[in-house]
Amino acid sequence: MKTALVTGGSRGIGKAISLRLAKDGFNILVNYKSNEKAADETVEVIKNEGGNAEAMQFDVTDREAVRKAIAKWQESNSGSAIEVLVNNAGIRKDNLLMSMTDEEWDSVIDTNLNSVYNVTSAVITQMMYNKKGRIVNIASLSGIKGLPGQMNYSSAKAAMIGATKALAQEVGRRKVTVNAVAPGFISTDMTQDINEKEFRKLIPVGRFGKPEEVASVVAFLVTDEASYITGEVISVNGGLYT
Repeated sequence: MKTALVTGGSRGIGKAISLRLAKDGFNILVNYKSNEKAADETVEVIKNEGGNAEAMQFDVTDREAVRKAIAKWQESNSGSAIEVLVNNAGIRKDNLLMSMTDEEWDSVIDTNLNSVYNVTSAVITQMMYNKKGRIVNIASLSGIKGLPGQMNYSSAKAAMIGATKALAQEVGRRKVTVNAVAPGFISTDMTQDINEKEFRKLIPVGRFGKPEEVASVVAFLVTDEASYITGEVISVNGGLYT
């Protein structure tokens, strides 16, 4: 069975991606940092629907912990490989630059950007050796347009897009594709502090998106049918910024 690792895979967009890929026949590694209950609940939902999944605990900002967790899984599953990686883990700590603390900057950069290096570097060698792999980075409208009060988040997501384009060129000959999906306003716990009624006036389709709509794009990008698509950024934003 094909295996997909989804970082931050137990909540919000990550959970929707985990559920969708499980429905499409993947064994899902549901990564989480500290919310074991949410990870176990996601695993349980997948199993109850006839899928396969297991929780995988590590902090995406801890490089050694990432490498140890993935190496341990690979040792225990010598006949399998992580064929799909979805770099989804992310946090927001919005603030104007004049008021932003070092911690707000560092933690957002570590979680949203450095994690992409930490996790991808732990799986890319095997993907290239097997000549098979799909990497999807969950970027953001903020990384394309830039949003006030999100210099930290916009910087991390813009850099993620640059990393996507660079890595796609490095590994394409080994039949590994690397793409990014850039959601706009999606109804999750990460956007629950945003006034949806006010902001949806700015969105041409007149509403916030659903996590499942992002998951559908990810699901396509990891198929064989998408093997000629790499280095791309696909926006899922209701026409807010195109």
